[in-house]
Amino acid sequence: MRGLPDSVGIKGLGGPELEGLMSDLGQPGYRVSQLRGWLYGHGVDSYDEMTNMPTTLRERLELVAPLYTPTLVTSQTSAVDGTRKYLWRLADGSSVESVGLPSGDRLTVCFSTQAGCAMGCSFCATGHGGLVRDLGPGEMVDQVRLTAQDFGRRATNAVAMGQGEPFANYEHTLAALRFMNDKDGLNIGARHLTVSTCGLVEGIRRFAEEPEQFTLAISLHSAIQATRDRIMPGVRGQRLESLHTAIADYGQATGRRPSIEFALIEGVNDSDDELRALVEFCRGLHVHVNLIPVNPVEVARVSRSDVGRLVEFKRALVSTGTEVTVRQERGVDIDAACGQLRQRHE
Repeated sequence: MRGLPDSVGIKGLGGPELEGLMSDLGQPGYRVSQLRGWLYGHGVDSYDEMTNMPTTLRERLELVAPLYTPTLVTSQTSAVDGTRKYLWRLADGSSVESVGLPSGDRLTVCFSTQAGCAMGCSFCATGHGGLVRDLGPGEMVDQVRLTAQDFGRRATNAVAMGQGEPFANYEHTLAALRFMNDKDGLNIGARHLTVSTCGLVEGIRRFAEEPEQFTLAISLHSAIQATRDRIMPGVRGQRLESLHTAIADYGQATGRRPSIEFALIEGVNDSDDELRALVEFCRGLHVHVNLIPVNPVEVARVSRSDVGRLVEFKRALVSTGTEVTVRQERGVDIDAACGQLRQRHE
């Protein structure tokens, strides 16, 4: 796995790396399961709490792979729908945000895969601050675990839809998903774990080869090359034809249906030409389109399209056999909705 700051400690290690560490320390295989359970099932804050592991081992682990837990800086709760947003400070001083979305007996946690983001999407607050660093697997799991702990219930779903581009931090993101899925970890079903990508083609192709049935969401936002290049500079030059082929191949290889995310921005991607291009892009693809009224962002001067326009997009897509939903707005009043996370301390 790619390097992380030393201050990430054991939370920077994936499953194989934990196995290698315990092997190097001369430990039997069952210690790996114990360690995973303590780190992500029980969520302990120190090695001293791992009471079924030898003292000498715990002391050695503290030296070679320190155990750090994110510190809560601030949290906010939506007065509208109960959504909660959290700002966490990591061991090296970096900070990230996560969001808890309660709905009946479900709790979905939106977690970040990077501190900041390099994609620079024009309508997203995160990208305007640039990329600080990748997160380690445990730093992602901790966002989900600690958010669920604050709600006093287990997380039933988790989405890599916070800050960062998950496929730009592929190895760490997959390791985090596996800890979340692990019965010794958060024990969340694979199909309830979703990765949202700006559409990095190589990442999609690699994801299609993974054995788990994780869910995929792809941010499209325009099916016209020039528009997409302008509003999503991080994927500029990546041809829509290549993305279309990768999505089709993904569906064929996995038998699963990915989501296409499309945030409607007034005067940018809501024209008749944009609608026709989107309909043609989706034609023949086994996908689900998620239409999103773009959310207000201080650093991006964008306005959401008229509701009637959104209805027209939905009607046109449905008429050609494409399944469509309109994303329910959650946490807008606390800047916790899609595109609004930006590590603010207020």
